[in-house]
Amino acid sequence: MKCKLWLSGALAVALTSLTACAQFTPIDESAIREGGSGIEAETVYRVAFNQPESHPQYVALTHLGERMKEATGGACALEVFPNESLGPQADTIELVQAGSVDFSMVAGSLMENFNPDFVVFNLPYVFDSKEHQRKVLDDPEITGDLFSSVEDKNITVVTGFHGGVRNVYNSVKPVETPADLEGMKIRVIESDTNIAMMKLMGGSGAPMGQGEVYTAIQSGILEGGENNESIYANLSHDEIAPYYSYTQHLMFPDYLISNPKTLDRMEPECREFLESDIRNTTEEEGELWVEEIERSHELAEEAGAEFNEVDIEAFREAVQPLVDERLDNEVTRQLYADVREAAEQG
Repeated sequence: MKCKLWLSGALAVALTSLTACAQFTPIDESAIREGGSGIEAETVYRVAFNQPESHPQYVALTHLGERMKEATGGACALEVFPNESLGPQADTIELVQAGSVDFSMVAGSLMENFNPDFVVFNLPYVFDSKEHQRKVLDDPEITGDLFSSVEDKNITVVTGFHGGVRNVYNSVKPVETPADLEGMKIRVIESDTNIAMMKLMGGSGAPMGQGEVYTAIQSGILEGGENNESIYANLSHDEIAPYYSYTQHLMFPDYLISNPKTLDRMEPECREFLESDIRNTTEEEGELWVEEIERSHELAEEAGAEFNEVDIEAFREAVQPLVDERLDNEVTRQLYADVREAAEQG
């Protein structure tokens, strides 16, 4: 029987008394048995993921793992563990740093904890479109220094992924201008930047875990939230907050991260394939997002949701003071200028 060799790092525990061909890391083995996609190869690199199997990122990463296995003749593959089966994103970052998990997909906002300059990509209206974001993330002249800046913290950013476009939705009325959000409590990601952003957008930002939002809106504690159409429809927020307004205020990336030591230990053919094929993966993910948004839009409309356009310039102008405040050093100002120049170049 062919055994899996888990790339595990300094905290690995070699259970040689149980098997002569496998290494295991100090992680709940029930999560490994039950949570992964089940791919078999000589070496399997584990990817922690916090969304379900239907998510475009999960599908694209799983296909990357399958292509890696085929290209290396079964020498290595990626196995993606969805639904936080290896832990919440913040915890999996620590596991990556320790070498206990090989890769993790993490939200852009979490990277600010390791280098505040990542805030540039998390600011409202920094990206004009999914294509503009992809162009920036694929340009090492723009991202190279930023992505390598956390390697001394045992984090390597392999690449950035599209994470959807966040819009406002609520239970009261369509939103067209910042004035329409007055008096509304809107769930935001738990960060000072997002609370300040929502205040400037006209509402009141309420940080809250995603699992609590449905009940909070249903009970009137919140009037709404802000997220992409996929989350909106798949979590049934369309049932209790039927007004979805295309504010398009955030488009921050998610990052596939690893540990520099993990990458250095990879077999050369495996690492070379990862680095050569990762753009195929992000391209596929972008295409899958288009399909997912169309599907989610249809589901939400069937549930009674109403979609409307907004005065984008009014919202852009409203949040500009936050952008100016967060660009507080030469590095962030130059990075922001490079991002905007990429938009102007088309």
